[in-house]
Parts: sequence; C-alpha cells; structure tokens
Amino acid sequence: MTTSPTRPVRYSAVAIALHWILAAAITGIFLVGLYMTSLSFSPLRLKLYNWHKWAGVAILTLSVLRLLWRLARRPPELPEAVSAAMPRWQHVAHHGTHHLMYALFFIVPLVGWAYSSAAGFPIVLFGVLPLPGLAPDPELAALIKPWHQISAYALAGLVVLHVAAVVKHQLIDRDGLLWRMLPGRG
Repeated sequence: MTTSPTRPVRYSAVAIALHWILAAAITGIFLVGLYMTSLSFSPLRLKLYNWHKWAGVAILTLSVLRLLWRLARRPPELPEAVSAAMPRWQHVAHHGTHHLMYALFFIVPLVGWAYSSAAGFPIVLFGVLPLPGLAPDPELAALIKPWHQISAYALAGLVVLHVAAVVKHQLIDRDGLLWRMLPGRG
C-alpha cells in the first residue's frame, strides 16, 4: 500500500479490533466502577462488583493478546510529514502516553485482583471458575485498595489525553492519523 499525507499506513484489522474492543471495555468498566462504588450495599451492588471483576479479567486477557500482537507485528510508523511537524515534546508525549497506557492495561486489573483477594473476596469467573489469589489479609487489602482507584483514574486521564491528541490531529492538523485506526476497509 502506498502512503500519502492524507492516507497514512493503517494498523492491521486485528490491532484495530483489539483497540476498539479495549477502548469500549475500559470506558465501560470505569463507568460501572464509578457507579457501583456510589451504591449502598444491595444485591445490585454485589452483582456489579462481580461483573466488574469479570470484565477486569477479560480486559487483562485482551491486553495480553494486544501486547503479544503488537510485539509480533510492529505498528506503522508515524508518517514522515507528521513526525517532522511534531515538536520533540509531542514525540515524547506520544510514546510516553502509549507506554503508560499499556502498563496500566495490566496494572489496573492486577491491582484490583490483588485487592479483591486480599480483602477476602476471591474472583470466581462467571460464578464457576475460581481464580487464584492472595490469602485474605485485611491490612494488605487496606494498603492495596487506593492503588486500584489511583491507577484507574491515571488510565482514564491518559485516555482523555489520547483522545485529545486524536481530536487535535483530526480537527487542527488534519493529517489523517485517525484513519489509521478506524474500522473498515482502507
């Protein structure tokens, strides 16, 4: 495929699918997390906590697949014209944001898993498959608990930064970078 300033080389269909599935899942689980923590103790709250845990395991699994895919197939480079037009700090922000998001794709669910098991609430996937966890330890749970929330908010902040960069590239720079990650045929 040849490239042009308005049509940079696209990501693969698998990379695009994993990107958008994870984007929807992470947004959904974050919103459910905000909602469920605001509820008083009830069957709905318990159900949402279980769904939240199951979604976290699914996100962790998809993150592993996404990382393996990315390691096996390098993403397309930024088009030369786009890269040349970006100041150094934008290159640093571009790479730093992506690396931190990938790290948080793993940190957020793993810290949640550690907290849940240390708090004495093991994860039983879909109510049938118990996952390994830590021995219940209330003191450890108290230490871990805030880190799940902090890391989730950090990921949300990076997602907002990522979306803001996409909007800038689409509406201000008009460089066609968004096209690289949109589903559908090129």
